[in-house]
Amino acid sequence: MTLLTFRFAPSPNGELHLGHAYSALLNQQMAKAAGGRLLLRIEDIDTTRCTPEFEAGIHRDLKWLGLGWEEPVRRQSGHFADYQAVLDRLIGQDLVYPAFMSRSEIRAFIADSEKRGRDWPRDPDGVPLYPAADKALPVKERKRRIAENALFAWRLDVDAAMAHVGKHLSWAEFADGTLSATRQIEARPQDWGDVIVARRDIPTSYHLAVVVDDALQDVSHVVRGKDLYAATSVQRLLQEVLGLPQPAYFHHRLVLGPDGRKLSKSLGDTGLAALREAGASPDDVRKLVGL
Repeated sequence: MTLLTFRFAPSPNGELHLGHAYSALLNQQMAKAAGGRLLLRIEDIDTTRCTPEFEAGIHRDLKWLGLGWEEPVRRQSGHFADYQAVLDRLIGQDLVYPAFMSRSEIRAFIADSEKRGRDWPRDPDGVPLYPAADKALPVKERKRRIAENALFAWRLDVDAAMAHVGKHLSWAEFADGTLSATRQIEARPQDWGDVIVARRDIPTSYHLAVVVDDALQDVSHVVRGKDLYAATSVQRLLQEVLGLPQPAYFHHRLVLGPDGRKLSKSLGDTGLAALREAGASPDDVRKLVGL
């Protein structure tokens, strides 16, 4: 019998807060109830913002909360070769293209379009979709720009990828934390436009790395916040294109601050380390997050 496998996958680009504690503890609780495995994965592909100090803090905070996980811990920055191999497959299938437009060029392109009366489409996070004007660049011109060290990112050609898959996409979403019933959710990767799957200097992005890692680690259940609900559509498309297994999903509620907004590392919300130093106990944290 195959054990169910869950994972908690933080990025070491700041201190863990109550929202992370809720997600980590929920994964632990569900893995224990299912008699399954719990993995810890360090998602540190952003090598400029992720630091060893924040990573050490993650381990301290999770151990303080009473979490245990299987070793070894997978650190994404140590597996760029895995992602490069998958990216090379996508390049060979003509499902990605080098996108050269800078942020200022994107803004100017969209502003010009909107001046002419066109409402520019936006993704579920409210960000304007990439214009994809350079998708039509001849191969010779693409190679010339890359050879001249032009800045670019590899973007997924969503229309081509959808045509390659050739079928309706959905995912299995658990209705609640008991894993007792699932419903099929329609995947709409086209709502995100041509997302970035890799950069010139880093052969992956969050979307690509997470589907590769979940497959390599035999993750059967992805339990994460509702803020990633819509992004699951992109990941389902990549799973189908790459022939990877499909986990089941549960997108849990978010822990909100007193002002009703989502907790954030970047906004300096109270971290677990600060709570610990102020005398809070792991049981206090469980009560604070509703567990």
